[in-house]
Amino acid sequence: MPRSIWSGAISFGLVTVPVHVASATEDHSVRFHQYHLEDMARVRVRKFCEVEDREVRSDEIAKGYELTTTQVIPITDEDLRHLPLPTAKALEIHGFVPWGAIDPLRIGEGYYLQPGGQVAAKPYELLRQALARSARVAVTKFAWSGRERLGLLRVRDDVIVLHAMRWPDEVRDPSELHPPAADVSDAEVDEAVELIERMTTDRLEGPDFVDHYTEALEKVIEAKREDHALPEVPEPENPAGKVLDLMAALRESVDKAKASRGEETGADAEVHEMPAKKTTAKAKAPAKQAAAKKATTAKKATAVARKAGGKKAAARRPRRSA
Repeated sequence: MPRSIWSGAISFGLVTVPVHVASATEDHSVRFHQYHLEDMARVRVRKFCEVEDREVRSDEIAKGYELTTTQVIPITDEDLRHLPLPTAKALEIHGFVPWGAIDPLRIGEGYYLQPGGQVAAKPYELLRQALARSARVAVTKFAWSGRERLGLLRVRDDVIVLHAMRWPDEVRDPSELHPPAADVSDAEVDEAVELIERMTTDRLEGPDFVDHYTEALEKVIEAKREDHALPEVPEPENPAGKVLDLMAALRESVDKAKASRGEETGADAEVHEMPAKKTTAKAKAPAKQAAAKKATTAKKATAVARKAGGKKAAARRPRRSA
């Protein structure tokens, strides 16, 4: 069970839900330290006082706000715990919006909210079920790490999740990054949409959603530990800078996506006969005459067969007894 990193309460109208906050994610990145290349000794960062020119201990260090170059206002952890702010120990819900109305750029780290004891179990479950049934997320404000933040609450696997959010002015305007004008045909767009359809998946799981960077880094570390040659770097399928036929690349990509799902590709797909072309009026006349001739011959053959059948039936009639 991950440890609690913050305790407070969700304020939902007049309903209060005491909660403990725990991180919902884990970081599996490979960590490096800094070393002196000459003797591979660890390089560490030491904190020195500029006035006394000596290293200071952690318990001698506090936060401060520089008012001027000669005046600093000290701020202690106790000061931060008693901020005159309603969100200092509370997650205040200010409204509810559809999940689709949230710009993903504004969503940050995720945290699990655990009810703070038996007394919080019922209001926690009430809020969880109400959120799930409404198909909306709650917009909240809270104060962490020396600043007030915006957040949202949603339900995941029967647990309420808190996502830290960026304020609107923290998202940069992308207008200066707009690409230059380019002509794209409808056929190219259709092919790209077809590729999207072929690559659509319901779950982000499987070999395509694995951290291959960490795996490759671990191989390099193991090779150097065993004093072996470093693993070979695979060549990219499409070298950078190579100009491709966009339509051909899209079609090849669609074929690869089909093959990965066991579907028939363009090269292996079943070939169907094209419908016969319409004939001209001159060509239709001989065809009609031939069809009429075949129909007449068939009628004559049917009549002969019926006549012969009648004779055989008469020959087979039983004789009347005297």
